[in-house]
Amino acid sequence: MKVLVACEYSGIVRRAFHERGHDVMSCDLLPADDGSPYHYQGDVLEFWNQIGKIDLIIAHPPCTHLAVSGAAWFKQKQADGRQREGIDFFMKMINAPAQRVCVENPVCIMSRLYRKPDQIINPWQFGQSINKKTCLWLKNLPLLVPTKIVEQEEYVTYASGKRSPIWHAKSGGGCGHKRSVFFEGVASAMADQWGRL
Repeated sequence: MKVLVACEYSGIVRRAFHERGHDVMSCDLLPADDGSPYHYQGDVLEFWNQIGKIDLIIAHPPCTHLAVSGAAWFKQKQADGRQREGIDFFMKMINAPAQRVCVENPVCIMSRLYRKPDQIINPWQFGQSINKKTCLWLKNLPLLVPTKIVEQEEYVTYASGKRSPIWHAKSGGGCGHKRSVFFEGVASAMADQWGRL
């Protein structure tokens, strides 16, 4: 299967498909964290036109201006156009030129502006005790079947009374780069279940 993992610099999803023998590339504006030769650093909208027919695209469009966790900044992002740019890019991923498409994002405004996701998953359903709701919008793909349900992680309670999952606290809180890295258990499930279609 020819697979493109859009907006991925970690290589986690790419490696899961590569290990199972698929022709797979990742693409992001950032270089690959693992230095892989199977990564294209550049604009995915230009890249997917260069590589020909694609069977499956798994896209992780930036959620910075879309995630409900950042709702306090929405007015400013709407006024300066950043949110509109995020919405437009998300929709380009939805309409990606492939027979099968998965667009992944956290809980975000696209559930209202576009449509509700086909599925909401958590890494703890796929062998990692991380609690992070992840929405999947799917085209010609079945829902992911949980592979290994494990106990959910603990929360940290701050002096302000706010709570945060441990993975979020360990990632440095405001460090979006670390928090945007995908989950190996979910990537393996995608490769195992969708790679057989």
